[in-house]
Amino acid sequence: MNLETQIAKISSFQHLELLANQIVEGFISGMHKSPFHGFSAEFAEHKTYNIGESTKHIDWKLFAKTDRLYTKKYEEETNLRCHLIIDNSSSMHYPKLKENQFFYENKIGFSVLASAVLMNLLKKQRDAVGLSIFSDKYEYYAPEKGSDRHHRMLLNKLENTLETPKETKNTDTITLLHQIAEKMHRRSMIVLFTDMFQPEEDERLFKALQHLKHNKHKVVLFHVIDKKTELNLDYDNTPRKFIDLETGDEVNLFAENVKNNYEKAVNNYFEKVANTCSLYKIKYVPVSVDENFEKIITTYLVEKQKFG
Repeated sequence: MNLETQIAKISSFQHLELLANQIVEGFISGMHKSPFHGFSAEFAEHKTYNIGESTKHIDWKLFAKTDRLYTKKYEEETNLRCHLIIDNSSSMHYPKLKENQFFYENKIGFSVLASAVLMNLLKKQRDAVGLSIFSDKYEYYAPEKGSDRHHRMLLNKLENTLETPKETKNTDTITLLHQIAEKMHRRSMIVLFTDMFQPEEDERLFKALQHLKHNKHKVVLFHVIDKKTELNLDYDNTPRKFIDLETGDEVNLFAENVKNNYEKAVNNYFEKVANTCSLYKIKYVPVSVDENFEKIITTYLVEKQKFG
């Protein structure tokens, strides 16, 4: 799918910001039916109403939707700083989109829309957001700010990131995570979207992730995959050529012949990543491109409450 087609897909929702807003509003409207309604004070511009407080700022429209009383939250009550990091290596542009697919049905599109969703929440709370994008180089950096102009600039950059890569790009995850960590001076929540495909040694990668936690930052790692093909190797039993998107290496095989060994190796790797993140007190969340964004939102709400 070329860039024009992808932008047309975004335009069918008018633009990325409106699509993100639709997802957030849909989550909010359904929240009183979910076990996460107690976290409503952690998003939008609301907090739970306490008996004895002035009723002046109660949001009666939200009361009509949820049967719960909330009052509006003001700028001085919020001060979260959040830095979003997106892996834009070639493997993140998998799977290749067909004409009838939406831009968020591959890993980079999913990560872009998920980031826009989190930005929408941060904007509603008047919190500051920054953005880093990396592949084989540090492609983009913007520090944490809360202005409307800054927000629009980041959304524009996210839309541009959807462009299909013109060349094979290896991931220099380790070097670049260290560089990003060095830029994080003020305590922040750091949210990383990556497929964890990298040629380097695992231990060096985990040390780079640990570096993100310096200065008491909170780190959330969203491990983005296409579950059907990357985790389950769900292909019919015909000979296929598998191409490494980052190195160009090729191998011909029947998926069914290696399915069991492949799935065992992948599950072992996922378990190792999860265990290491737990050891380093990094929140590890595997997500698949065929899922909705509820896991992204609820993880953010829970971790923000813990962040304090």
